[in-house]
Amino acid sequence: METRESPPLRRGWTTGACATAAVRAGLCALWGGAQLDEVQITLPKGERPVFKIAHREVTADWVEIGITKDAGDDPDVTHGALIIARVARSLGGVRFHAGDGVGTITKAGLPIAVGEPAINPVPRQMMQAEVEELAVHYGQAPDIDITIRIPGGRALALKTWNPRLGIVDGLSVLGTTGIVRPFSCAAWIASIHRGIDVARACGAPHVAGCTGATSERAVQALHGLPDTSMLDMGDFAGGLMKYLRRHPVARLTIGGGIGKMTKLAQGARDLHSARSQVDFTALAQVLDQPGLAKANTALEAYALAGPDMAQWVAHSALANCQSILQSADITVDCVVIDRTGRILAQS
Repeated sequence: METRESPPLRRGWTTGACATAAVRAGLCALWGGAQLDEVQITLPKGERPVFKIAHREVTADWVEIGITKDAGDDPDVTHGALIIARVARSLGGVRFHAGDGVGTITKAGLPIAVGEPAINPVPRQMMQAEVEELAVHYGQAPDIDITIRIPGGRALALKTWNPRLGIVDGLSVLGTTGIVRPFSCAAWIASIHRGIDVARACGAPHVAGCTGATSERAVQALHGLPDTSMLDMGDFAGGLMKYLRRHPVARLTIGGGIGKMTKLAQGARDLHSARSQVDFTALAQVLDQPGLAKANTALEAYALAGPDMAQWVAHSALANCQSILQSADITVDCVVIDRTGRILAQS
């Protein structure tokens, strides 16, 4: 039977790339009087995407240009958001400001200083380069205030890690390549790394990585941890612990439901269903309960095996965590919960 391959997922553009395009178009209007319908920029790796202008407002002293973000096939919360850059004549070089919907940094550990708008280093460099290039082209001094705003950004930011990272009142202007690659595991792991950086900068003695919202609530209540100590681990247990191995904290708790924690107990580091599965035959052997070999899910196995399975999962998950952390000076514990958030076992 002939099968058709799925078409490749479509890439998109980061908020940083959209903001850079808006800055370029704004400067062309402010310094050159150009009323562009679209604008082309050069990304850090040489690609030259074209962006359509979705918003324009022009005065003698400033120009606003908006670009509608296209995140491609990535489930990005900012897909479809309007990224607006206002460029205004000023003195003293290029300065960045957070308009409505763009956050402000309030905690150390991020690549931008406390008090600064949440516009990351590479987007800043990209916008600075546009100012310098066009200043030469138009014979202007490169003195520009750049204000980025994202209508609706405050609400969208609540769906991101920003509040936990200490980025308040809006979104971040992000991107290192300018390109959004769909369903990027690397992006999630990078966010875990930034969460660890913030926790360390805040002097947190204890952090926790959990597989989902239910286990996170249970672990946070169990240990009385602040939000800054809660890391959005998801399925990436190995990615979290390998980074902690190089950037340790005093104590780590790993928490999750019986299914994902069973996979961790059996040696998995990536707990996603597409990349690791519970080995029920091995589970039956180690617990000396042959009936477990026919279980379809870890929950079914737990219903058959009872508390002994949960305790084995907790202890074996702990052993795998210690193996990943190697000789790092980190005290680690594991918490196994059910779907309601009830703790089934700890180690």
